[in-house]
Amino acid sequence: MYFVDTIEVPGLGNRSYLAGGPRGAVAVDPPRDIDRVIAAAARRGVRIAYVVETHVHNDYVTGGLELARLTGAAYLVPAGARVAYERVPVRDGDTVEIDAGLTLRAVATPGHTPHHTAYVLEEAGGAVAVFTGGSLLIGTVGRPDLVEPRLTGELARAQYASAHRLAEELPDETAVLPTHGFGSFCSAGPPAGDTTTVARERAGNEALVKDADTFVADLLAGLDDVPAYYAHMGPANARGPAPVDLTPPNPAGAEEIAARLAAGEWVVDLRHRVAFAEGHVAGAVNFEAEGQLATYLAWLLPWGRPVTLLADSPDQLAHAQRELVRVGIDRPAAAATGSPADWLREGERPRSFPRGMFTDLARATAQDDGRIVILDVRRTSERAATGHIDGSVHIPLHHLRDRLTEIPDGTVWIHCAGGMRAAIAASLLDAAGRQVVAVDDGFGAAATAGLPMTRTAPVAGPRATGAGPVGAPSTGTAPAAPASAATPAPDAPLAAAASTGVPVG
Repeated sequence: MYFVDTIEVPGLGNRSYLAGGPRGAVAVDPPRDIDRVIAAAARRGVRIAYVVETHVHNDYVTGGLELARLTGAAYLVPAGARVAYERVPVRDGDTVEIDAGLTLRAVATPGHTPHHTAYVLEEAGGAVAVFTGGSLLIGTVGRPDLVEPRLTGELARAQYASAHRLAEELPDETAVLPTHGFGSFCSAGPPAGDTTTVARERAGNEALVKDADTFVADLLAGLDDVPAYYAHMGPANARGPAPVDLTPPNPAGAEEIAARLAAGEWVVDLRHRVAFAEGHVAGAVNFEAEGQLATYLAWLLPWGRPVTLLADSPDQLAHAQRELVRVGIDRPAAAATGSPADWLREGERPRSFPRGMFTDLARATAQDDGRIVILDVRRTSERAATGHIDGSVHIPLHHLRDRLTEIPDGTVWIHCAGGMRAAIAASLLDAAGRQVVAVDDGFGAAATAGLPMTRTAPVAGPRATGAGPVGAPSTGTAPAAPASAATPAPDAPLAAAASTGVPVG
């Protein structure tokens, strides 16, 4: 009898898996904090015999290499992936025995990356589950634009063909177990549920219910911005990540916190946005420990800049540290726990700013003397889909750090879709000395509050987004897609990949 345990990584919108039988197991796409995988195997009383990667990941640092080293497991990586370490190269059709009567079979599924590989779990010769990584997701597929802009159109075609291959070759009842698609920016669209099977995907997945041309056009048109830190994940995974160190950071007192701020380093307050607004160290920025801390901090932080963490408890600090190593922010420069009273030098007072609802904003605008600025920090796609407050300034949160000077003078009321990103933005502006009000409210309440709404038609046409630094110019659009949607040759990198000179991950 086989088992499949899901290891959730909710902060990144991902999942990893441990699957096996009574004695042996395989770990699929493990997170960097591998102690969770080892603990899951210990609870099952099984030995991890294999560690497999579906692809060289672009959204997080893998724990696969270290997990294989510590457990003695064979490390299986797609043969087409260019990596700098020893591994077992996996090709289409390769199989390994995990336990008696339980095998894992590789299926070439290019699209999310040129070398992407899915793995079918078979019991007594019959498929029971398929680990689809960034290929076939729940209701959607993995985005094809994370490798190289010139490959995006070709990879979109390959993604369509790969989804059809899985749907045609696997039985209806086969469980579909993706790595991405639970809030991850690696997904080309929102998830359509939490669990699924091949039959359900065949009936509703966008890659399986549309013709190839429509699917590719819709996929490319719907691509949104790529987190800037993605540019660093693929190279780190291709080199081979170092082991993580989750021991507590060096403690920082008030003098050191002030000195680090004066040196231009980032001091990140991990407390809830309400507590931060009520009182914080001037110059600190607020990224709540709960939620998508790793995604948004790594997206906005200048890569490599030292980070000092402020938390209300050691547990909150440890949680944040674990989240951050998953995206390559390995060791905080320093840390402190407690409250602003513990982090401020003698004689210093905490800084604060007000919070409000959309009803408060409506009242304020009714009495406006021209000093109110409404700042919308949602992504462009969100603003196009749901409309916006008439006259609002639009700067997506991930662009804000580099565009602060574009915000007009006045008191800045900042909103997003629900409050979390608005709080981050408010802390960035507050650190820059601006007067802010953080709107902690759902965007649907804006119209109900009587604020004037309008809608701007989205820009037509597909675009391929790169994973370069925030504010970097576009490197071009996707090339014309080939006419055929046939599956590329198994485990051979797409032709264009060979000439790019970049890691295909």
